Amino acid sequence: MQRRRTFLAALAACAGASWQLSRAGGIEAFGAEKYAQAIVIDALGGPGGFAPDLPDDAPFPPAFLADVRASGVTLAHVTVGEVGNAPDRFEKTIESLAGVEHEIASHPDIFLKVLRASDIKLAKSTNRMGLVYGFQDTSMLQGDLKRLSLFHDLGIRICQPTYNRRNLMGDGCLEPGNAGLSRLGFEFVAEVNRLHILLDLSHAGVKTIADGIQASTAPAAITHTGCRALVDVPRNTHDRELRALADRGGVAGIYFMPFLKGTGQPHAEDLIRHLDHAVNVCGEDHVGLGTDGNISGIELNDKYREFQKNFYESRAKAGIAAPGEAADVFNLIPEYNEPRRFARLADDLSRRGWPDRRIEKVLGANFARLFAEVWGA
Repeated sequence: MQRRRTFLAALAACAGASWQLSRAGGIEAFGAEKYAQAIVIDALGGPGGFAPDLPDDAPFPPAFLADVRASGVTLAHVTVGEVGNAPDRFEKTIESLAGVEHEIASHPDIFLKVLRASDIKLAKSTNRMGLVYGFQDTSMLQGDLKRLSLFHDLGIRICQPTYNRRNLMGDGCLEPGNAGLSRLGFEFVAEVNRLHILLDLSHAGVKTIADGIQASTAPAAITHTGCRALVDVPRNTHDRELRALADRGGVAGIYFMPFLKGTGQPHAEDLIRHLDHAVNVCGEDHVGLGTDGNISGIELNDKYREFQKNFYESRAKAGIAAPGEAADVFNLIPEYNEPRRFARLADDLSRRGWPDRRIEKVLGANFARLFAEVWGA
């Protein structure tokens, strides 16, 4: 989950943001009451924030737990285990799983481990945040697909075959060869289907995405992506793959990441532009949200700016930084740098003219439907 270093996505505010959606003319917001009733899902994210003075394995501080309560998020897909081709991925994944299990056990009134669709409803009805475990890579399998059964028993319900670079399963989005799934990768998809794990094609190469959608007997997801028709970078997804995903019942989650804009810091207008485009391409039943970030907002200061610089440089050195990432571009949408970011987004979408039912679907109903179809009730 990388809750201290915010490895998956560092959230920060950007000074001088001037864009605001119009709140004039009597246009009503979505509203707190409707937001409180909605199923709200972050398809890649989770509790935590920037706490540089705490070790990575420290318990959640009270402020982070309060932010979980305030967020109104029903379910978050948290990544357990690190990414990349390295020999220690299995051990680090077990350590990560143990850490998240400990947090859930320590705060049973705040968190609920989600294994099936009914757990999402239970989390909502008991005012807790459901946490569902996922992998953003298969390096921890070390080529042994039997390990998927072990990890399924430990709670893994979402799994990507690749993360940016090539591995035993196929090509990630940064591989120039674009060779798609390997033979082992196709066997991986079959095993994911057998175990009722959701196939997640985020970070995959173009052909790997196409191969995965076609090969899977269950609907797939791209839990955190953007629209490549708007910004042509490898981490975004072409319209043809978005349509294919939707045609087979899948859902694409739009992230709060630098890839939403060609250069510089993305803002709310960029996020909503990608959401509009995704709905036009996929239909409103096949789009959701996957921030690739943490719940708590971040105070912008020099310490955080230095963290972002070091974070980017470490990714670049490891060869996993993607075009669009930068030392001075933060992984955030400044207007939504707070725990209730989804509530603010819902209000902005409503003021833009989105109907309530579409907002409810994108907030979480679409992913809830997909999870139920793949995991079972």
